[in-house]
Amino acid sequence: MNQQKPITLLICALGGEGGGVLTEWLVDIALASGYAAQSTSIPGVAQRTGATTYYLEVFPVPLAELGGRRPVFSLNPVPGALDGVISSELLETARQVGNGMASPQRTLVITSTSRTLTTAERVVPGDGRTDPAPLLQAIGAQSRTTQVFDMGQMAKDCGTVVSAVMLGAIAGSGLLPFVRQAYEDAIRQGGKGADASLRGFDCAFAQVSAQQAQTALVSGLLSNDERPTPAVRGLEVDLVKIFPPAVHEMLALGHARMLEYQDRDYADLYVQRLQRVLRAEQLADPAAAQAYATTREMARWLALWMAFDDIVRVADLKSSASRWQRVHGEVKAGADDLLQVYDHFKPGAAEFAALLPASLAARVTRWDRKRVASGKAPWALPLKVGTHSVFGMLSLRLLASLKWLRVRGSRYATEQTLITQWLDGVVRGTQTDWQLGHEIALCGRLIKGYGSTNERGKDNLMHVLEHLATGASFASNESRATAIAQAREAALADEAGKALDQTLVQHGAPARPVKAQPIRWMQNPHRKPRARPS
Repeated sequence: MNQQKPITLLICALGGEGGGVLTEWLVDIALASGYAAQSTSIPGVAQRTGATTYYLEVFPVPLAELGGRRPVFSLNPVPGALDGVISSELLETARQVGNGMASPQRTLVITSTSRTLTTAERVVPGDGRTDPAPLLQAIGAQSRTTQVFDMGQMAKDCGTVVSAVMLGAIAGSGLLPFVRQAYEDAIRQGGKGADASLRGFDCAFAQVSAQQAQTALVSGLLSNDERPTPAVRGLEVDLVKIFPPAVHEMLALGHARMLEYQDRDYADLYVQRLQRVLRAEQLADPAAAQAYATTREMARWLALWMAFDDIVRVADLKSSASRWQRVHGEVKAGADDLLQVYDHFKPGAAEFAALLPASLAARVTRWDRKRVASGKAPWALPLKVGTHSVFGMLSLRLLASLKWLRVRGSRYATEQTLITQWLDGVVRGTQTDWQLGHEIALCGRLIKGYGSTNERGKDNLMHVLEHLATGASFASNESRATAIAQAREAALADEAGKALDQTLVQHGAPARPVKAQPIRWMQNPHRKPRARPS
C-alpha cells in the first residue's frame, strides 16, 4: 500500500439503503481509530430510484505519526484511481464500471448480485430482465479483484438493512486499516437495531474474508450454464429413474408445485404429460445431443400453466404461514408488536364462474356480458379482509379448501383442453423436427399473469399453433421453427400485439381477429342540462 496517498473508496447505494449511514460509520471509525478521513456525497437519479454515490478517502498513516502534518483530500473520485468500489445493486455496479471508475490494476470491486429492475425492464410483457452474466464479466474484466454475493438476501435473512452488510464486506476485505472491533463499536453506538446490524455485519465479514482467502474468485462470474448443478432434493425415486438428470431440477420444482396446488392425481397428470414429451424427444434426439432441452422447458412452462391462478389459489397463498412470516419479517415486527394485515380483493363474475359447472358458468357469463353491453361496468365484489383476524383467516382458509371444487369447474376444463392442444403440438413438432418441437414448447412463455393478460397470452399461443405450427406452408421445418420463434418474441415484446400481427402476416399467416368491444356511453359531468320549455 502506498503510504503517501489516501485509500479511495466509492460507495454506491440506491435510495433508502442507508448509504449515508454507511459513510458516516466509516468516517467515525476512521476518526476513532486515529486516522484522517473525508467523505463527500453526489446525489443522482437512476431509472429504479435515487442512486447516490459516496466518496471516501482515508489516509493510511495515523495522525499521531504524521508529526503535525495534515493530508490533503480530494472531493471527487477520479476514474481509474479508486482502490475500492462497493455497490448494493449489480446494474449500478456495472454503470460505475462503465464510467471508468474501476481499474484492472488497482480496484477491488465488491458488488451484490441483487437487482432492482429498471422501468425498461418492467414494461416488457416477457422476461425483460437484463442478463447478469455480461454485467459480471464486464465487472470482473475491469477490476483487480471481485467479491460477488447477494447482499440484499443476506440483509433480509439477518433482519437488517443492506448498509450493515456492506460495512461487513468492507471490513472483511481488509481494504481499510481498521481492526474489526472498531467497526463493531461504531454499530453498537447506533443504539436501536444494533443487534440485527451486527448479525448482518458478521455474515458479510465471514463471506468476504473467506473469499479473500481463496486464490481463484470465479464462482460469482460464471454464467448459469457454467455453474455446477446442485443436488436435487425432494425428487421421488421413481421419477429419478424415469427422467434423465438434465431434467431433474426443473421436474422437482414442477412436481412439488402440483402437489401443493392440487393433489397427487394432478401431480401424476403432470408427470404423464411430461413423459409424452420425453418419449418424443428421445426418438428425435436419441444421442441426447440437445441435453433434453425440450423436456426441461416443458417441465417449467407446463407446471406454471397447470397451476393457473384462481380465487382458490389466491386465498391459499394469502393465508399461508410462510406469507405471514414473510410479512412479519418485512415490517420487522417484534414479539410485542401488534401487526394487522388487510388484503383487498375484487373478484368478478369470471372468477366465480370459474368454479361453477359449464352450464351455470355460461349463465353467469352471459348475465355479466349483458351488463357490459348495456353500458354498465363488469360486476365485481370489492372485499377487505383482515388476515390478522380469526374471521378473516378462517374465511380465506375456507376458500382455500375448495380445491376439490376447482377440478369440477368450467375454467379447469377449459385450461386442460388448451394445455392438451399445446402439448399435442409440442409432441407432433418434436416428432417432425427437434427444433420445431422446442420452439413450440418455448411458446409456454406466452402464458402469464391473470385476467385479460392471461387470456391474451392463451389466444396468442392458440393462434400460433393453428396458423404457424400446422397452418401456413413453409419451405422447411427449420423455416417453420424460425417463424414460430419470431412470432413468440414479437408477442412478448409488444403487449398490444401489433408486432405479432405483422410477424404473422410476414410468414403468410392471418393476423389475429379483432375482438368486439362494447361501446360505453357516459354522461358528461360538466355539461349543463338543457332547460325545459315552459
